[in-house]
Amino acid sequence: MRQWSIRICLLNEQGEEVPAKVFEKVTYKLHPTFSNPTRTIKTPDFLLREEGWGEFDMEIICTTVEKGGEHPIAHDLNFQKDTYDAKHVIVFKNPSSVLLKILAESGPVPGDAQDVGNGAGAGAGAGAGAGAIAKRTVHSHKSKKKGNKTIDMDKLADGLQKLQEDDLLQVVQMVHDNKAPDTYIKNDVEQGEFHVDLYTLPDALIKMLWDYVTSKVDV
Repeated sequence: MRQWSIRICLLNEQGEEVPAKVFEKVTYKLHPTFSNPTRTIKTPDFLLREEGWGEFDMEIICTTVEKGGEHPIAHDLNFQKDTYDAKHVIVFKNPSSVLLKILAESGPVPGDAQDVGNGAGAGAGAGAGAGAIAKRTVHSHKSKKKGNKTIDMDKLADGLQKLQEDDLLQVVQMVHDNKAPDTYIKNDVEQGEFHVDLYTLPDALIKMLWDYVTSKVDV
């Protein structure tokens, strides 16, 4: 039996950890074999301690203060190293003045729509970015033959095209937060278009997108 822990924090400009006060709670969705697999922590640094034998993909949902929305993160829980960091950049669209003030505690806050992060945290870290996100048209590409065997990629692509504007913004956010280093995306701000190659997305993100799309539209 292995004991493990995970926590969420921000990094400032100097790379130093600071409390993730931008989140009012963090929900960890553990493997279904755990007793009470959905755990919600409401106090920074949102520390969760557990024990078990297996490695698994964990979904982490960071809920922003001031009704700033939910930010899902896909985290690979493994035991390859005794300690490791997973860095993610989170973009807050149209943040309130209160949220901007909290963000400023971890470093300068951009005033435009750039996806600029103040950093990331240990265990499953979260970055901090601010700015408005304009309307997006999501274009999904299927350039590779190999894909997630459990997901119908054609139906996923069709479902993405049926989403409403607010739902598309959430998709863009999910892709930005959970993309892999080799994920192909192109953000055309002038045209209001967002291009993504579905076959370059990690399996955990594909599953997350599938669950979200099928909860919104018929595929």
